[in-house]
Amino acid sequence: MAHDAHDRTLVARAAAGSESAFRSLYRAHVRPVYWIAYGILGDAGDAEDVTQETFVVAWRKLPGLELVGESLLPWLATVCRFQAANRLRRRQRDAAHTTGEADERLPALIDVEQQVIASELAERIAEELGGMSTLDREIFRLCATEGYDYRAAAEELGVGHGVVRNRLSRVRTRLRGAVTETEPAS
Repeated sequence: MAHDAHDRTLVARAAAGSESAFRSLYRAHVRPVYWIAYGILGDAGDAEDVTQETFVVAWRKLPGLELVGESLLPWLATVCRFQAANRLRRRQRDAAHTTGEADERLPALIDVEQQVIASELAERIAEELGGMSTLDREIFRLCATEGYDYRAAAEELGVGHGVVRNRLSRVRTRLRGAVTETEPAS
């Protein structure tokens, strides 16, 4: 499938049962979902498990999902946070059962305010990306999401190395502005 396909099209196809479309969604969003899980759990193994659980939930729920916006990432981020919170509760329950008391080193469960802020941030980033050119979105996807270096992204897209470097710098600056607008006042 073409790299410039929007999530909306892929979601519709995956909801209709297309495993190929779902694999494309998975490849596009697995890294950010993993890093959300890892940021909450602080453990690579648990983050991998939660990432997989997130995509299992996505596969089951896509047929009834009405996508808001152009990106699936905000919804996946929310599912991931809930899966990670469940994992934390299970850790606490297991620790309390084993030792008779809760492990104080475990982070507190994600509070609602942080969930709202993270959801707003993901939506704002998706909105900013949606307003960019197809080339800029593809450069961001390849370099920031899939880990391509400038040269590999340039080869994939058929553009020069400098084009990738300069456009990615502008995309990052624009996204930093979106992040700053979303942050709560201290």
